Amino acid sequence: MALRIDHVVWGVDDLDRAAEEVQERFGLASVPGGRHPGWGTANRIVPLGDSYLELLAVVDPDEAAADPVGSGYARHIRAASGLMLWCLANDGLDAVAARLGLGIQAKSRVLPDGTRIGWRSAGLPSALANPSLPFFIEWDVAPEHHPGRMEAPHAATPQGIVSVTVGADPGELSAWLGGAPLPVRLGGPPGVNVATVATSAGEMTIHDPSPRIAP
Repeated sequence: MALRIDHVVWGVDDLDRAAEEVQERFGLASVPGGRHPGWGTANRIVPLGDSYLELLAVVDPDEAAADPVGSGYARHIRAASGLMLWCLANDGLDAVAARLGLGIQAKSRVLPDGTRIGWRSAGLPSALANPSLPFFIEWDVAPEHHPGRMEAPHAATPQGIVSVTVGADPGELSAWLGGAPLPVRLGGPPGVNVATVATSAGEMTIHDPSPRIAP
């Protein structure tokens, strides 16, 4: 199955306060996600239909410091909260990982209602080192349980992330994607700079200034 935009990760200092600011700025509500065991992080989900915005914070600094992924997230958030990573989904993760020589990691988290959702990912350490490049995910959930399908009281009905704007080397990004056609615009400093979301009221652009939460 073709690669598609699954979600954009927004690193924040405080989940609840960042969620309030995202709702004030964009009219987008969020719902509790869960903890990421081993990473020292937790998230809130802004469901957008077939995709979502992930608000992510470090909630256990010691646990995060002991893990390469957790410490990578912590490093980015300390530097500057804001749009941090972008993720592509497909149902052929093994082939993508083999093409790029990436390892695959299986993870899960538990929702507030006790439901466990699982996924496999590849390329997350590479994306943390170079956020111009996306990482890849394959979900082990029924389509209706995808995080983007969660219910939230948005001001307007979201219809998915329709494009991202990324500061990247065109050749490097094309090679990473295997030439797959994706709604990616190039521009700005290295990393993901803008997520454009379609809604029933028209398109909105999600970008910095981020919901930076002062300690």
